[in-house]
Amino acid sequence: MTRKIGVIGMGNVGAAAAHYIVSAGLADELVLIEKREAKVTADAMDFNDALANLPWHMNIYVNDYSKLKDADVIISAIGNIKLQDNPTDDRFAELPFTAKQVPIVAKKIKESGFNGKIVVITNPVDVITSIYQQVTGLPKKHVIGTGTLLDSARMRRAVSEKLGIDSRSVVGYNLGEHGNSQFTAWSTVRVLGKPITQIAKEKNLDLDALDKAARTGGFTVFHGKKYTNYGVATAAVRLAYTIMSDARTELPVSNYREEYGTYLSYPAIVGQDGILEQLQLDLTDEELKKLQISANYIKTKFAESMGK
Repeated sequence: MTRKIGVIGMGNVGAAAAHYIVSAGLADELVLIEKREAKVTADAMDFNDALANLPWHMNIYVNDYSKLKDADVIISAIGNIKLQDNPTDDRFAELPFTAKQVPIVAKKIKESGFNGKIVVITNPVDVITSIYQQVTGLPKKHVIGTGTLLDSARMRRAVSEKLGIDSRSVVGYNLGEHGNSQFTAWSTVRVLGKPITQIAKEKNLDLDALDKAARTGGFTVFHGKKYTNYGVATAAVRLAYTIMSDARTELPVSNYREEYGTYLSYPAIVGQDGILEQLQLDLTDEELKKLQISANYIKTKFAESMGK
């Protein structure tokens, strides 16, 4: 069966995602969409040159929305990274741009006859995921944002560095908005089988500082090179491949939660049919309050973007 992925937006993030797909041989067909014709044509040629030294074949198409009709997954990486260079480090700085561009793209996706799954990287990701779902009319479980999949990884990296262990030995989640109102749900975090709260007492860890490190890690990277790409591109491709391979993996992604009336990041089982099952965590009262605050913020921003 032919595996087909589309990547829309070939900036720093989209190009990194596409390169991951090509270098790992995760698709048989790859569709690249980008307003800058010369840029995307050059990327396609570059990837085809790379394929000559790889052990698989891949057909690559450029700026042809009709080719998306039978795609398994579309990754949205549309954005204007220059808008992220703001004094408040607010991902919503991109909303005036992306809220105008995404409906145009979503309409073209719908017109192509696409009936697969959409993985959204575009910021602010929770609001943009909502817009994609509303415009395309796809089932909510088929439109998923990367959300705090990356932020949770940043938390795991920060904790692991503090404890001198591999980040994959840390499990747990950041929840809510992929933005400034997110938080680490420490009640979910385990290290080598122990609750992080227990280890924090034993090792005198500052959990507030680690939470901040996870929340602001993206801006540390951004201020160093004026964009982020590898971490979020890897998260997006992992999510796309989880869908395509029907891996049925528990991931903290942006999915629509009825009880909050919005897309936000909360663990769910992801597989070929998108969101297969939504988990229900045993959060503390403080964590539940933080999650509600984050949900309210996302809903307010979504309403503003839709002129409501």
